[in-house]
Amino acid sequence: MIKIFVAIALLGMSVMAKDHVIEQKDKEFKPHTIKVKVGDTITFKNHDGFAHNAFSDDEANEFDIGMQKPNQDITITMSAKSTVEVECAIHPNMVLTIEVE
Repeated sequence: MIKIFVAIALLGMSVMAKDHVIEQKDKEFKPHTIKVKVGDTITFKNHDGFAHNAFSDDEANEFDIGMQKPNQDITITMSAKSTVEVECAIHPNMVLTIEVE
């Protein structure tokens, strides 16, 4: 019975989750700040003609998408409440703040 409840709860979370888009264009994350909810996904879209990266050392939502080629989309999921500071390892002036509620 507990397994069924957990499965239904997880299904409900995935149905309610939203996908947010962060564009990488002109060596910037656009938008520069975004608010999302736990379980939401963020898709990084590289619209520049060269590689990018997006990573965060945030303890609750640590990730590194690796080398992202031009025109490539990479999606991550926010798993816990926190304020996530995101940078590009290739272009250090690229910064993004994600507020996960």
